[in-house]
Amino acid sequence: MNRAGLLRSIAETGYNVGFGAKKNFATYDIVQKVPGGLGLVSLLVGVYALIWEPLNAKWIAATMVAFGVVTIIITHYDHNKVAHCQEGERLTALFCRLRDLYRDVQARAEGDDLSAYRGRLDALQAEVFSSSQSKQILFSDWYAHYKFFWQDQIEWIDEQKQFTFWRDKVPLSLSLTLAVVVIGLILTGILRVL
Repeated sequence: MNRAGLLRSIAETGYNVGFGAKKNFATYDIVQKVPGGLGLVSLLVGVYALIWEPLNAKWIAATMVAFGVVTIIITHYDHNKVAHCQEGERLTALFCRLRDLYRDVQARAEGDDLSAYRGRLDALQAEVFSSSQSKQILFSDWYAHYKFFWQDQIEWIDEQKQFTFWRDKVPLSLSLTLAVVVIGLILTGILRVL
């Protein structure tokens, strides 16, 4: 494998590892924070419903019940949240090692013997595949996109992958969801006019 190919392979592995780390952290964050947030909102709505009549509407009560159901679903991941955090930390350490490997290979001249660096990449990939947390919570992918593309330092990966906004940085499922919502709003507006 030549230098350019090795740099590309390291960057691709770095993307997979970095995104995997952020996905584990996203699941951990959602499981850790969302139930408390939903509980606080439900409590505040309940308290203010005692003094402000419009909050006694059936649709608001149904929404509060839905919050309770979501909280129950999220608690199914609670027993495993520490494992998600630990996996995120493990993958982040591997991500940093891949970044350093990328820079080491980048410093080499074209034509240098890169077999030792290829061996390091193979060893890091073996570490990546040694364990994983495959069961992630709903919407962790969306949150992981934010955490990876907007919070992390990924310029070294972008040198090889050349990320685009709509193709890479916005999850396809989010784009489709937004398109359906916009079309629904347009159709609702048209139907109201008719």
